[in-house]
Amino acid sequence: MRPGTLLIGLCAITVGAVSGYLGLKSAAPEEVPDITVVTTRGERIALAGMRGTPLLVTFWATTCPSCMKEMPELIDLYHELSPLGLKVIGIAMYYDPPNRVLAIQKSRSIPYTIALDIDAHAARAFGDVELTPTTFLIAPDGRIVYRETGHMDMDRLRNAILALLKASPTSPPVPAGGHS
Repeated sequence: MRPGTLLIGLCAITVGAVSGYLGLKSAAPEEVPDITVVTTRGERIALAGMRGTPLLVTFWATTCPSCMKEMPELIDLYHELSPLGLKVIGIAMYYDPPNRVLAIQKSRSIPYTIALDIDAHAARAFGDVELTPTTFLIAPDGRIVYRETGHMDMDRLRNAILALLKASPTSPPVPAGGHS
């Protein structure tokens, strides 16, 4: 067999294997999955039951530099928009030791809800999340309207949340200019 033919054959096998792998992976859902997460305080939160207000779900890890970098921005976003109705849940990845998650939550004074995904149930339900940060913005009707893997464009995210808050009948009025 000629080397060129062998190389083409190996490439075809590789492409087939990668395509098969990607085909087996779950696609990200179009709506918030009907799952319950457990917070670091032991509370159980049914995500599908949080309809009626915008919900930001972000998967993160204590070992993820981008996650740590965007955390202060998420905290600021939470402080600004939670009085208007935004809910935020940070879901720590299954491989993160709970004591490390608790230490980060405490040292960074994270005001929004942190959940543990010890069995990777939430990551699977959101389309096999493996990379962090991965963030989903869920509209009040339960539709996923924004998803981002990697460091978020906070201005774009903030504008999307403000648009949802303005359209939500249960949210307090959004001040002119969008800032509180």
